[in-house]
Amino acid sequence: MSRPTTRSKNKRHRQVENDDTTSEILRKIHATGQINDDDVFQLYMITKPVCQGCRVNTKDNPNCFCGLIPPPNGSRKTGLWQKMSDIVQAFGPDPFKDLRASAYSPAGLTNLGATCYANSILQCLYMNKSFRQGVFSVEPDILEQHPVLDQLARLFAQLHASKMAFIDSAPFIKTLELDNGVQQDSHEFLTLLFSLLERCLSHSKVTKARTIVQDLFRGSVSHVTTCSKCGKDSEASSKMEDFYEVELNVKGLKTLDESLNDYLSVEELHGDNQYFCESCNTRVDASRSIKLRTLPDVLNFQLKRYDFLQKTTTKKKISSLFSFPGELDMRGRLSEPSQVELIYDLSAVLIHKGTAANSGHYIAHIKDENTGLWWEFDDEHVSNLGHHPFGEGSSTSNTKSIRTEPVVYSSCIGVDGTANGNHLDQIQQQHAESSIGSHAEIFSSTDAYMIMYNLRCNKKNDMRGCTMYSANCMELEGDVVFLHDGISLPSHLFQEIKDLNSSYDDACEQYKLKKERELEHITARRQEVRSVLSEAPVHSVEEPFYWISTDWLRQWADNITPPVLNNTSIQCFHGKVPVSKVGFVKRLSAKAWMKLFSKYNGGPALAKADYCMECLIDVARTVVCADSYRDRRKLMKEIADNVLLGKCVDGTYYVSKAWLQQWVKRKTLDAPSEADAGPTMSITCPHGHLMPEQAAGAKRLLVPEKLWLFFYEDAITIKPDEPSGCSTFPFDFQECPECSNALSEVACLEDSIRAVKLKQRQNHEKLATGKSIPLSLNCKYYLVPSTWLSKWRSYITASGKNISSMEPEILDGIINLLKCEKHLRLLERPPKVVYKRGSYFQKSSTIG
Repeated sequence: MSRPTTRSKNKRHRQVENDDTTSEILRKIHATGQINDDDVFQLYMITKPVCQGCRVNTKDNPNCFCGLIPPPNGSRKTGLWQKMSDIVQAFGPDPFKDLRASAYSPAGLTNLGATCYANSILQCLYMNKSFRQGVFSVEPDILEQHPVLDQLARLFAQLHASKMAFIDSAPFIKTLELDNGVQQDSHEFLTLLFSLLERCLSHSKVTKARTIVQDLFRGSVSHVTTCSKCGKDSEASSKMEDFYEVELNVKGLKTLDESLNDYLSVEELHGDNQYFCESCNTRVDASRSIKLRTLPDVLNFQLKRYDFLQKTTTKKKISSLFSFPGELDMRGRLSEPSQVELIYDLSAVLIHKGTAANSGHYIAHIKDENTGLWWEFDDEHVSNLGHHPFGEGSSTSNTKSIRTEPVVYSSCIGVDGTANGNHLDQIQQQHAESSIGSHAEIFSSTDAYMIMYNLRCNKKNDMRGCTMYSANCMELEGDVVFLHDGISLPSHLFQEIKDLNSSYDDACEQYKLKKERELEHITARRQEVRSVLSEAPVHSVEEPFYWISTDWLRQWADNITPPVLNNTSIQCFHGKVPVSKVGFVKRLSAKAWMKLFSKYNGGPALAKADYCMECLIDVARTVVCADSYRDRRKLMKEIADNVLLGKCVDGTYYVSKAWLQQWVKRKTLDAPSEADAGPTMSITCPHGHLMPEQAAGAKRLLVPEKLWLFFYEDAITIKPDEPSGCSTFPFDFQECPECSNALSEVACLEDSIRAVKLKQRQNHEKLATGKSIPLSLNCKYYLVPSTWLSKWRSYITASGKNISSMEPEILDGIINLLKCEKHLRLLERPPKVVYKRGSYFQKSSTIG
C-alpha cells in the first residue's frame, strides 16, 4: 500500500499559518504605527533558511537559489544550459560536413526534387575521362554562345576540382528548362542530351571536342534482308544507321549474352510477311537480321525493363534477375571479322529502384578509371564500393556478384549456365578464331537499367581511347591548367573553381572561429553562473546583502547573453523594496552582488536597509480595511440570503432580483469588484424611471436600507462616473407611466388576438386538432391548400411569447393558387373519399 501524499496539504497549512502571522504583524503596525527589526525579518522572510536541493525555485523564500540552473549532468531545451550539440546546431549548417573526403573521392549532385535520373546520367558522363577532357577542351567563346554546354563544363569542373562533397546541379537543370518535380526516363534524357551536345559541339574548332560524342558513343548497324530464292541482300541492307545505345530485351532472358543473341537473331519472313525481291520481281520468303558494323569506345546497353500492357495502356517493370559479365568480348559479334581485339570492361551500371515505370529512384554504380574502385552515386551521397560494382561481399537480394564455372562456348551462342547463389564461378571464353582463355566475373541485378562498357586500351590497338587528348592539351597549352590526374582545366574554369574553393575555405574558417568563440563564451558563462550562485546565499541576518530581481536573476542564469542588471521592477514609488515584492526578490550576498554589478552595470543597488516603511504602513492599513470590508460583506450576504428566501419584511429599496442572485453567489472579497456595479440597472427604464415589473428581465426585490447603502457604496466606488447604473428606487417609487402604457397596449392587443384564436379553435375544434372529419352527403365542402391549413393550426395554437406569431394569408388569394391561370381548373386531383365505419372520410392530400 502506497504512502498517502501529504506534501501539498502540509504546504497549504504552512501557507495559512504564514498568512495569519503576517496579518497579525500588519494589524499591530496599523494599530501602533511602529515597525521593529523582527517585524521586517518576518514580513520580508529574511530569517528563512537557505534552501538545499529544492526541485524548483520557491517564491516564498528570498534565500532560495535552487532551480535556477539544471543539475550538473542536466540540460534545458533553450538558453545557456542546452546540450552542446543543440547549441552547435543553432550556429547553422557546418560547412566542414560538406567537405569532400579526399581529392580523389568523387562528389555528388543535389537532387532538386525528382532529378535523380539526370544526376545518374551526368555522373556516368563525367566519370568517363575522355568525355570529361573533351568538354574541358571546348573554347571559351563557344561556351559563351551555348549556355547548356557552358553549364555542363562548369558542372564538370566543380565535380573535378571543387572541395565540396556535393555540387549544386540547379544551374544546369534550369538551363535545360527541365521540370525538377517530374520524374523522367534516364534513357530518354541521355538520348536528348547527346543530340543537344552534338549540335553545340559542332561549332568547336578543336577536332576531338567537336566530335567527342560521336567518337566515344556512336556505333553503326545495318538492317539486312536476304532473299531465300536468289540469295541477294536488299538495297537498304547496305545502308548503315548510327546508334548510341543498344536496346536489349530482358523479358524471358537471363543474361547479357542471351539478350545479344536475341538482338542479332535472324527473323524469317514468310506467308503474309513475305519480302518483295526486286531481283526476283516477286514476293518471296526471306530472312532479316541486324548486323553490327562498327562499335564505339563506350558501349551502352539499354535494358528494356518496361513492358507495355495493352489492356491497361500502362507500363509494367520487369524485375527479373539479369546477369552480365565484368569483361565482354565483342569481336565475334561484328558482321565482319575484326583483326583487333574488342575487349570491353564494365564501367557503369545505372540502376532503377522501385516497381513502377513512372516513379522510383535512379542511382549509378561507376568505376573510377584511375583507381579501379567502384563508387555508388546516389544524388548527394557517394559511397565507396571497393573493387566490385555492387560492393565487396554484397549479398543483397537484388544485386550480387558471381564468378561462373569454366565453360566453353561460341561467341555467337554466349554464356550457357546459371549463377549458383553467391558462389564465385569462372567462364573460359573460346572464340571461333582463337582459343585465348580468360577469367571473367559475372554480376546479376534485378534493377539494372543501363549497362556501360569501356573499350580496353591495348598497345596493339590504335590507342585512340588512351591518348586522344594529348594533342589538344598541346594546342591549348597556354590556356589550360593540369591537375593531379592529368586532366586539364581551361584557365577561366580553373580560376572560377579556385575562387569557389577559396570562398568555401573562408566559410569553413569563419564557422570554426565562430564555433570556438561561442563555445568558449558559453563555457565561461556557465562557470560564472555556478560561481556566483555558490556565493549568493546570505547565512545570517547580520551580514550585509542586496536585494535583486528574481526575474532578472533567472534571465542572467538562463541566457547566453544576459541583459543589463535591472532592479526597477522590484522598486516602489519611493525607490525602495515594498513588502508586496517579497515573492519577486532574492537576498544576494555583497560579494556576489559586486561581481554582477561591476560586470553588468544597471541597478539600482537596493541594500539591506532599503525596505520601504511608507509602503509597509500603507499595506498594513489596506489589510485592516480589507478585513473590515470582508466582515461587513459576510454580514450583508446573510441579509441578502434572507431577502431571496422571502424572510425579510423590512425591505425599503428595490434591486434587480437577477443581480442579487449573482451577487450572493460571488466569493467574499477584500474590496468591491467590477461585478458589484449596477444593482438597479436592469430595472431602470430608458426614461430613467422604475421599469414595470411585467417587462422582460425587470423582476425586483425589496432589500433593507443598510443592505442597499452597502450596495450603493460599492457601486459608486467602482463606477463613480455612472450614477445611472445605481438609481435609487424606494418601495413607494412609481413605475414609469410611459413604459406602463406601452406594455398595456401590447397586453390589450395580445388579449384580443388570444380571444380570436380561442373562438376559432372552439368553432373548428376537429380541424384545429387535425382529426378526421366525417363527411355528410347533404353538406357543401370547400377545398383549401394543406400548407395554409398547417400555418393556421400553428397560429391558433401558439401561446406565451409566440402569441403574436405570423397570421396566415387571407384565403381569397390562396384559393386561386389551386387553379391554373389558363383554364381555371384544379391543378391537382381532389383528395379521395373513403368509406370507413359507416362514415365517409377524405384521404390526406396537398389540397385540404
